[in-house]
Amino acid sequence: MRWLSILLVVACGSQSEPVRPPPTNPPVITVTPDAAAPPSSPPTDAGPPIVSPIALPPAPEHERANNAALAKRLDAAVDKAIAEQQLVGVVVMVARDGKLVYSRGAGLLDREAKLPVREDSMFRLASMTKAIVSATAMLLVEQGKLNLDDPVTKYLPEFRPKLANGKEPKLTVRHLLTHTSGLSYRFIEKPGTAYHKAEISDGLAEPGAPAATNLKRIASVPLLFEPGSAWHYGLSIDVLGAVMEKAGSNELPSLVKELLLRPLGMADTMFAVTDRPRLAWPYAEDKAKTGPPIRMTEPYDMKDEGKVVRFSPARIFDSGSFPSGGAGLAGTARDYLIFLEAIRTGGAGVIKPESVRAMSTDQLGAIKGLGGGFGFTYGFGVVTDPVARKTVRGKGTLGWGGIYGTGFWIDPEAKLSVVMLTNVAGDTPFDRWVEQAIYAK
Repeated sequence: MRWLSILLVVACGSQSEPVRPPPTNPPVITVTPDAAAPPSSPPTDAGPPIVSPIALPPAPEHERANNAALAKRLDAAVDKAIAEQQLVGVVVMVARDGKLVYSRGAGLLDREAKLPVREDSMFRLASMTKAIVSATAMLLVEQGKLNLDDPVTKYLPEFRPKLANGKEPKLTVRHLLTHTSGLSYRFIEKPGTAYHKAEISDGLAEPGAPAATNLKRIASVPLLFEPGSAWHYGLSIDVLGAVMEKAGSNELPSLVKELLLRPLGMADTMFAVTDRPRLAWPYAEDKAKTGPPIRMTEPYDMKDEGKVVRFSPARIFDSGSFPSGGAGLAGTARDYLIFLEAIRTGGAGVIKPESVRAMSTDQLGAIKGLGGGFGFTYGFGVVTDPVARKTVRGKGTLGWGGIYGTGFWIDPEAKLSVVMLTNVAGDTPFDRWVEQAIYAK
């Protein structure tokens, strides 16, 4: 499906890009850090201010010439994306060797309300949630509360999906972490098939839906294959979130907050948003690529190659919505950059180095599913062979993206961490432009 192809492009890079005819007299809206805008509210996280172990200081004086050239190239990519109406709003942040070398917000948080994007604006992270939840799972492993080879039934006794032949296979935590479980997404499957008939939630819509109901529905659908025999993108991390709640004796949002977000100082990352003015309104690409992105309604169905992705902009404001481990977080670019830098530098004293190594190493081996030169770790896609993958990113680059229009990567060879948060779902060339700007000689 095209959506998975888009995620893989964001995760590992690509040289191809679609072309959208430029609009007539397009508006260009750019907001610098000092531009006038409504003041943002303080973090909703209660308690004393959190000091992050990842400081992200500015680059030193002797590096400013190179950084100025980088900023010029990235500014051009951002300006082009806004001018051509590829995007509505965007924040891009880049760190090199632990220094913040680029940070900019541009465009509109809400086009119709004419609210500008700020660097501390929040965006729906969608599948960028997976890496954070996976890291939290590894922290539970470190505490001895979770074992990768534990059967899922140890924590969820009633979660017993079967194969198409009726056999009940052994499904483990490791299978969930690596997407080798045999689970899928409803939006990946064709309408009228089992995932649609069971009314399974992908964690993007159905506000107020309880987790228990969705787990029961997921378990009612046959697995696509024997766990551990193939890779397939699906609801594995949503099921993992339910496992983590049992293992950690706490709700998933609390586990993620207390084990990972708070220690890293990520106060602006959360499953339920109360500060609505800070959150970007979502839009969808114009399929004809002749007009501006389309404002999402409630709900909003995006059709793609005969399949349907259902979005609910209201979901993240409904405290009754189950916390989707695969798609439920919202956050800021700076928060996510802190997380990436923690991974790049070996855990920042929060995650053990051995856990980070496991999260940075391909766990698939000979298992097929992602194509040449690319594998999957515990939480990330990983470039295993840049030549085979035809990417300029270095070997060991970790990355992924989110269906609402977000993406990131960590290139350990270049000591780079990159975050791109936009509010346009769909296939745009923006991530390629950012990549070209960063790796330009």
